[in-house]
Amino acid sequence: MTHINVLDPGASPLDYYGFELRRHREAAGLTQRQLGDIINYTGSLVGQIETARKLPTPEFSERVDAALGTGGLLSRLVDLVMRSQLPAWFRQVAELEARAVEIGTFQMHMVHGLLQTTAYARATLGTLNQNALDDRTAVRLARQRIFEKEEPPVFWTILSEAALYQEIGGPGVMREQLAHLLAFESDSRINIQVLPFTAGAHAGLTGSFTLFRFTSDPAIVYTEGYGSGHPTANPDTVKNCSLRYDHLQAAALSLRDSAELIRRVMEERYGEQRGSDGGPVA
Repeated sequence: MTHINVLDPGASPLDYYGFELRRHREAAGLTQRQLGDIINYTGSLVGQIETARKLPTPEFSERVDAALGTGGLLSRLVDLVMRSQLPAWFRQVAELEARAVEIGTFQMHMVHGLLQTTAYARATLGTLNQNALDDRTAVRLARQRIFEKEEPPVFWTILSEAALYQEIGGPGVMREQLAHLLAFESDSRINIQVLPFTAGAHAGLTGSFTLFRFTSDPAIVYTEGYGSGHPTANPDTVKNCSLRYDHLQAAALSLRDSAELIRRVMEERYGEQRGSDGGPVA
């Protein structure tokens, strides 16, 4: 167990966060329990975060910043902490997401992580590995904070119709996830198109990929394998994938028709089933 008196703030972003939390709490003359009472968390949790044994959440950070008058320090640090907890091979991708002004992605079998709900993310991350599932889910969802920036990126996803039918986590989880996608209908910065089964052979048959575009840096293409990621700025690869993306967009349903299909699948496949007495079927 890490002892609070020997916590090294230079060991990791998580250690630095814990060090700063403790420093500001003690400067305010508060015990861990007293701070916990103020922010409506347990003193034990405050202690675990101070000793780098537990990940802080954005909500926790915001409450502590308000309680201790830290000027938003911990809220700024929490993004760095979360990013540092990602698998090493994925950290560069999270940095690309944070810097990009435009993200375009084609997804074959599941909803992109930037649009996943908590339950859907848990279900995908929990496949074959239940260890630290709460923390790993929180880390994935923290990436979605890029949409809260003053100038968030334009995000455009083309989702294979197969992803709507791939039942991840059960009907309830899928219904919530599809409803979440529909919640972006009026958001001009987050656009969702569905590539229907009727498209037949298409330009994305070789797999999912993501295009990152920046204000001044070259565009980057990202593809993913089992436990590995492959970002590249090779001009030929970027040109090829950009062309593929254009063809996928042309073959996909319009934004409005995509939303109608998502809504129809949500209701017909994952809608609450009722018995003859009108009550829900377990």
